[in-house]
Amino acid sequence: MTSPTTVESGITSEFIARLAERAREAEDARRLPAETLADLAESRFTDLLVPVRYGGQQADFPALLDPVRRMAHACASSAWTIGFYALHNWMLALFDEQAQAEGYATRPFLAPAPLAPTGRGLPAEGGVRVSGRWSWATGVMDANWIMVGALCGPDEAIYPALALLPATEIRVEDVWHTDGMRATGSNDVVITDAFVPEHRLVRVLDIYSGTAPGTKVHSATTYRWPMVPALALLAAMPALGGAERAAQIYAERLGERVIAYEGVKQQDKPAAQAHLGEAQVRLRALRGLLDDTVGEIEHVLGTGDPVSRDLRGQARLAAAHIVHESQAVIALLLSSSGASAHFLDNPLQRIKRDVDVLSGHVIFDYDTSRELAGALSIGMRVSPIAMV
Repeated sequence: MTSPTTVESGITSEFIARLAERAREAEDARRLPAETLADLAESRFTDLLVPVRYGGQQADFPALLDPVRRMAHACASSAWTIGFYALHNWMLALFDEQAQAEGYATRPFLAPAPLAPTGRGLPAEGGVRVSGRWSWATGVMDANWIMVGALCGPDEAIYPALALLPATEIRVEDVWHTDGMRATGSNDVVITDAFVPEHRLVRVLDIYSGTAPGTKVHSATTYRWPMVPALALLAAMPALGGAERAAQIYAERLGERVIAYEGVKQQDKPAAQAHLGEAQVRLRALRGLLDDTVGEIEHVLGTGDPVSRDLRGQARLAAAHIVHESQAVIALLLSSSGASAHFLDNPLQRIKRDVDVLSGHVIFDYDTSRELAGALSIGMRVSPIAMV
């Protein structure tokens, strides 16, 4: 793990402290505050995985994970949004070289990426014309570009692809009224008959397998990471960070909270001590699983081989398990924290709501993740468009 004080990404302890100070404001506004966006631009965190030729740091992909985990100690919702902004800068590097030049000309490049192919790209000279409606567009309120999933090509030869468009082509519909992850501003997006040139399309199967056009432009292993493990592990970091922070808050409260009708501090209760110890060891196990999963993928990429579907399935399951366990740890600690933990200004309550909502992301479906990983590990046939 990186240093708990300062990380090379530019995400400092001061940056994280300011996220914590604005957590309630971000939640109430249902988007990142302008001050957070200014801090983000100054930090250049979104350039972490941007290729050197476009002025980025071209860091190894795992360098993205720890800063997002640490940001979640302050605000899981803000960490999710900032993490995905950075991840989508990496995704842009998978597109054709011309598309990269166009997108990276805007800095910081802030592009939501609702991946579900709920749009249609009809053939047009030199590209496609895209129409559709997409949900879950994290960070769309401050977007300057967007990537959307669409079924492209003629009816007899449809293929799923990601289409890159400037945000001037979209209409945002305000639907993000939720009980958690509110600061993500994940509203709906509508696009009507927007032209997307061929160079701003990339096939989903190429992205899944780590063979997208950008892998031929950039030699760094960063751009050969398959997308589903990359997305799943990044998206699990706000849950893990939130659970870590919940354990810290719980430990701090033990010496302050006096149990009603008993007159003793909670820290003197053996059950409270046991709950804390259980939470700590479960979180250590999750960090070990994360490190092991990342290490396996990095090892394969270092050999020059593609990451197998089996390993990709295991990585998706690891991410789903991290979220599943983080939820359970938070629930354990909250249940031992008394009714006062449910006031809206209590960070334990916000952490639980945020992690409960983010766990609903399709990538974390625990049954599907276990099923896919198990099937792939024994050589079963799995749909070529399964999310692995």
